[in-house]
Amino acid sequence: MTDTGWRGVAEVDAIEAAERDAAAAIRFTGGSGQLLRELLRPYKRALKLLVLIVLVENIARLSIPYLVKEGIDTGIPPIIADDNLRPLFVIVGIVLVATLTQALARQLFLVRSGHIGQDMLFEVRRRVFRHFQVLSPAFHDSYTSGRVISRQTSDVDAIYEMLETGFDGLVTAALTLVGTAGLLLFLDVKLGLVALLCGPFLFWITNWFRKESGKSYRVTREKVALVIVHFVESMGGIRAVQAFRREPRNQEILDDVNEQYRAANLVAFRLVAWFMPGIRLIGNVTIAVVLLYGGYRAYHGEVTVGVLAAFLLYLRQFFEPMMEISQFYNTFQSASAALDKLAGVLREEPSVPEPEQPTHLDHARGELRFDGVRFSYVDGRPVLPGLDLTVPAGQTLALVGTTGAGKTTLAKLATRFYDPDGGRILLDGLDLRDLTSDNLREAVVMVTQENYLFSGTISDNIRFGRPDASQEDVERATRALGAHDFIMALPEGYDTHVANRGGRLSAGQRQLVAFARAFLADPAVLILDEATSSLDIPSERLVQQALRTVLAGRTALIIAHRLSTVEIADRVIVMEHGRIIEDGAPADLVAGGEGRFSDLHEAWLDSLA
Repeated sequence: MTDTGWRGVAEVDAIEAAERDAAAAIRFTGGSGQLLRELLRPYKRALKLLVLIVLVENIARLSIPYLVKEGIDTGIPPIIADDNLRPLFVIVGIVLVATLTQALARQLFLVRSGHIGQDMLFEVRRRVFRHFQVLSPAFHDSYTSGRVISRQTSDVDAIYEMLETGFDGLVTAALTLVGTAGLLLFLDVKLGLVALLCGPFLFWITNWFRKESGKSYRVTREKVALVIVHFVESMGGIRAVQAFRREPRNQEILDDVNEQYRAANLVAFRLVAWFMPGIRLIGNVTIAVVLLYGGYRAYHGEVTVGVLAAFLLYLRQFFEPMMEISQFYNTFQSASAALDKLAGVLREEPSVPEPEQPTHLDHARGELRFDGVRFSYVDGRPVLPGLDLTVPAGQTLALVGTTGAGKTTLAKLATRFYDPDGGRILLDGLDLRDLTSDNLREAVVMVTQENYLFSGTISDNIRFGRPDASQEDVERATRALGAHDFIMALPEGYDTHVANRGGRLSAGQRQLVAFARAFLADPAVLILDEATSSLDIPSERLVQQALRTVLAGRTALIIAHRLSTVEIADRVIVMEHGRIIEDGAPADLVAGGEGRFSDLHEAWLDSLA
């Protein structure tokens, strides 16, 4: 049995099943700031150590210009006076120690901050993925797959960029600015005050950049999400795109959203193009003024040459962090917008919440009862105005009717993908809302016409509902359904990879794999939603044989337009506008010669002729 990436997903799902109830009960209600605090909370002690490391690094770095001043003022005069090199060697030695300390502190900071950053990103991806899985199908119906991918990729990458460089740059810049300003005033108050005259100009341009970059980078995140959404949807529906010659129009749409993204980035670049040269201009003018005024005072003996040299070195350090602050604003605004989106997702509540005091159902028999069920997707437009229906355990019930009659809605309610607006749905006398999702999914399984197969092997896909099933269990299920022979004829048998969404298999083969998956899961209630609608006649006959095996001994709801599927049912109900207009055994409804089902049966026979 080969190991696959998909199998890892199944194993993770099985491992997390035990903690899902507790996880679903913990709801995130805050914004991006609270999300960031929650992520940082486990690392309080580690963050304090990082602050200490950064302090040591910056103290070592800020000491070097002062040591240069000491070297010039106290190390060189003894050489000139009596060839005494010892003071200069001592100062040079201290400079080497400070340089080594700075390098070691920097290396330690990068290693430890890297671990914290990766752990936080791991937790973000884990929480978002788990929450996406907990959210109800109603959420995923409106939240496109492109937006889901954008949350897990570009938004997480934006947070990673901030963790990697942003906080480090901000802390270093803040310490450098405060420390350098203090040292300038300590070296010479008058010269320090002249140097700090640039402060108001720096504050103004930094405040302007902060406000404008905040607007710009939020727009940038929105535009890149549009690009991702369109790309994912176009590639996901590539067959329809090519079949309807949609490529030129899709290219036009991509060009449009891509142009919007490019324009948003250009605005951001223009802001940086004004900010960074502005900082450099203020810095160079300040250095020129300090050099002029300091040279004048040095000429008159009011300051030493070493002090003036230290001033120039400190000023260089003073303006360098401003460049880093500009980069920090870029990454911070991008990460802030990403955190807002992720926090918004985590604030989403499942429309079918887990019960606070669940009731456990052991060994479900499979009796389903719809008691006055009302449901609507849009307020004021009921799909089911008040449905009463009982399906005894072990009965196969076929649902037929026109499109929009409410058949699929009934199936989604039975699987609790949605909750009814009114009334109750009972399984063996227990309200579905009192059962945990895991308990319900053990008893009720739905197979759709999509027959979604995941990347991995045939065995992996059959085990989807029972990851712990043995290979013997898998083969027993496929033999019972008549699928074993075609699987063994594949190049690697059960270890054959199905490719993207089962692209290597025919529609009938995919359907048999889906049935084997359901058969192995062994639910008490099996719901088939148009499960054979995409098959040709030979494939349908093959699947019909397997279907009888799958349905034996369990309650089944079959939604079908093809009456060949309905023939195996014990009972048929005909629905119209969410109401049951006919109910009875298939043979009885046909024998009556009147009614909707009889008309449908006659039309079906005519189509066969």
